[in-house]
Amino acid sequence: MTARSTAAFRVYLSVASSLILVDQLIKWWTRATFEVHEAPGYPWPGVFELTLTYNRGIAFGMMQGHGELFVPIALAMAGGCGWYVWRHPEESRLATISLALLTAGAIGNMIDRAILGQVTDMFWFRLINFPVFNFADACITIAGGLLALSMLREPHRRHEIGLAEGSFPESPSTEPPKM
Repeated sequence: MTARSTAAFRVYLSVASSLILVDQLIKWWTRATFEVHEAPGYPWPGVFELTLTYNRGIAFGMMQGHGELFVPIALAMAGGCGWYVWRHPEESRLATISLALLTAGAIGNMIDRAILGQVTDMFWFRLINFPVFNFADACITIAGGLLALSMLREPHRRHEIGLAEGSFPESPSTEPPKM
């Protein structure tokens, strides 16, 4: 266990646990404040509204009634993200935070599925009639974008930390060995 892997893992755990808490607080507030399908038009009527819906499936309402099948998948995702951060402390902070966002989203919705049997959704971009989503969904979406950005930045980061192009093992050659 190195100090660097411990520091990266602490950042990962801090960000993920904070976002899970925010997600659960927003969902709790929504369930306590709104009645199902009530659309009060707040804060921007006809554009972006808060409402309360439940999703017994996965993203965009697919697989209705089978959302609980994704509980082990969420655990595997969170475990894989945590393991990756621990084993690769040299990754950028952007990658670490992205994996924390992914974990928070997966665990936030997993908690709903495990306890309520459904996921609480509340944010509705009514202007474009986008499906109602929640904070955990937003974390997963942002994580995807940040991970893509992190991968695009990777060649530049190698140069910044002083790794020469030849310092990584080459992929196997397709040419026969020379004798």
